[in-house]
Amino acid sequence: MGAVIGEVLPLALGVAISPIPIIAAILMLLSPRARVTGVGFLLGWVLGILVASSIFTLLSASLTGGDGGPQPVVGVIQLVLGALLLLTAVRSWRGRPRDGEEPAMPAWMGAIDKMSLPMALGFGFLMSAVNPKNLLLAASAGLAIGSATSDAGSAAIAIAVFTVLAASTVAVPVIGYLVAADRLRGPLDSLRGWLASNNAVIMAVLLLVIGVSLVGKALGQF
Repeated sequence: MGAVIGEVLPLALGVAISPIPIIAAILMLLSPRARVTGVGFLLGWVLGILVASSIFTLLSASLTGGDGGPQPVVGVIQLVLGALLLLTAVRSWRGRPRDGEEPAMPAWMGAIDKMSLPMALGFGFLMSAVNPKNLLLAASAGLAIGSATSDAGSAAIAIAVFTVLAASTVAVPVIGYLVAADRLRGPLDSLRGWLASNNAVIMAVLLLVIGVSLVGKALGQF
């Protein structure tokens, strides 16, 4: 169990440090309907991570049997996922803003003020379960869990740990805002600006490290 959790920790960190979802949560907390949209986004975010990692865990277990030994099929899938993460890292690095340029933010951020609870919940789910970067990381986590655990209880614990850690950076500002909204508005706005400026570099470095690690683990499966 400890080895499996150790494998999913960097993957959970990769989801947790993704700047765009954190920026989206902060923008919702700074909007007129902060409590409604913030909580809805958090619930959707957690649900998306849980569903995606669970599906890939089940798929992995059905392919490998979960005996924890060397698995060539796991190695092939890990090589593909690692290569995709490396390509995404290169794309993110090449898309970083140059000196003096304003970072380009997604167009949907302008619609956050108009979101209702169901819209925020669905948006959070899509951001975590369908977003390509997070989907690759959830698939990698599910592959690690499903190929190394043979019982449902251990797999459920590993998925829960992955979900809690991956969702933590969205959960902390939302919960903090519910407790002390007035004191957090200024720091949240400053954090939003910093994340927007450094989004591409953060993701490029993070995905590069995780991609290389995944390729290394893949080679060990042959």
